[in-house]
Amino acid sequence: MKKFLILIFLLTGTVISRAQDSLWLNDLAKATEIAQKENKKVMLFFTGSDWCGWCKRLQNEVFTKEEFLTWAKSNVVLVELDFPRGKQLEPNIAAQNNQLQQMFGIRGYPTVWFVNSTITDGKINLEKLGSTGYVAGGPTAWLQGAESIIHPVKTE
Repeated sequence: MKKFLILIFLLTGTVISRAQDSLWLNDLAKATEIAQKENKKVMLFFTGSDWCGWCKRLQNEVFTKEEFLTWAKSNVVLVELDFPRGKQLEPNIAAQNNQLQQMFGIRGYPTVWFVNSTITDGKINLEKLGSTGYVAGGPTAWLQGAESIIHPVKTE
């Protein structure tokens, strides 16, 4: 019985991990097409996946939680822009990530930018909405900040 429960636990963890991974894209052009089709914002997550402790903490405390995953499915298209030290990215993805890092002036990790992303005449256009990073307090606190960026309260 104990072995059965351990097996169920491991399989559940694998399914959740794969479900989370399938939400994250690494190609901005593909993400933009989806965002336009679904009328969503794009969330750009600048990370050092294999070396950045705060990035891993943000992933574990927020991005793997059901509250975040449910919110993300309804509101944003997720794009991971990785800057690993222990593995090589495909050359086109590395070039894209470096270009976006320069465009957004990324100086530290993790950094998350929310943008409106459109394709006009074959070119991707990005309208910056706002940025955030690691926020203590789990998904509820993090999502509160994200919501204020993508759905700001208009004052007149």
